[in-house]
Formats: sequence, structure tokens, C-alpha cells
Amino acid sequence: MENMSIQELQHIITEELFFFEKDPTPDPVKQYTNPTVETEKPKTLPKTVPIDSGIPPIEELKPEPLIVRGKFEKGILVLHEEQQLRPEVMEMLVNMVNAVGHSMNEVGLLSSEELEGRSLTDLYDLNAHIVLKFGRLKHPINALPASDYQIHTEGETEYLFADALSTIAEDKVLKGKLWNTLKVLFNLSKK
Repeated sequence: MENMSIQELQHIITEELFFFEKDPTPDPVKQYTNPTVETEKPKTLPKTVPIDSGIPPIEELKPEPLIVRGKFEKGILVLHEEQQLRPEVMEMLVNMVNAVGHSMNEVGLLSSEELEGRSLTDLYDLNAHIVLKFGRLKHPINALPASDYQIHTEGETEYLFADALSTIAEDKVLKGKLWNTLKVLFNLSKK
């Protein structure tokens, strides 16, 4: 490399180089006047060239919206512990929804598994008006200050937390407790 010409070096060294004929000598007057004062500043700033790294800016990844099973026409959301509802449990749910004056077209269903790892914001984005939570869910909704079989209201959404649907299906006392709370929630008057 010592014997290479400038033309040959230009292929190896791609940065701009500056060659000075002789070392600049310090001005003795400036050197001794005030050593703490900076030397004269340049009148223009050096040019800056933006470096394009070729990496696109990182986009914030948003999770896919929750996909609710059912038509969810009236904003009634049923959250359930079970991964799949057994036929007899589903039949009980259909009868319960019909008894409060609604149909399954008006209801949306989400299992605990579908909610796992999702935030409350994801749930709020569904814009449910009534949320019926049955059983234990791996979701921040559990942090709401709602007691089982009591109606809890936050904003325009009403919540009812209860035992798992499969547990209620096997227990007459829990069915009665749920029914009494549902009558209040859906404003059913005695006829």
C-alpha cells in the first residue's frame, strides 16, 4: 500500500481526504493572549449529509381486532371461560338470551382463550353495551370492581359477572341467582 498511487488509493479509500502542504503554525499573538478563549470560530458550518441506512422506519404493530362469534347486532357480549360450549350449555345460553327478550343474532361470543393476551382497550373497541362474563378469564377485565351476580356500570356499558356457564348449567341455585340478576339488567317487569 506504500507504493500505491493516488489513483489506485481512490478505489480503496472512499472518503474525502484533505492534504495540507505544511503544518499550520500557531499565531504567537493569539496563543498568549487568552488561553481560555476559543480560537476564532468558522463563519460557516460544515455540510452535513443525511445517511440513508436503507432501513424503513419501524411501524407500530397493532394487533388484529377481536373477532366475535355471532352477529353481535345489539352489542350484547358474552365472555365465557370454556374453550367450546357443550351443546347443553349452549342450549341453556340460547334459552337465557331468548328469555330476556333477545335472540342469538344480537349476541357476540368470546372465549377466555380468544381474549388471552388482549388488553381492555381491545375489548372496549368492540363497543359492547352489555357484557356478560361467565367464569374465570385470563384478561384484565377481571380488574373491574364488579361482584358476581351484581350489575356494574362503567360509562355506557353494563357488566354482569357470574360463574362459568358449565357450572351454572348444573346448579339450579346458580340458575335462579343468574335469572334474578338478568331480570334487573334487562328491565324485565313481572307480568
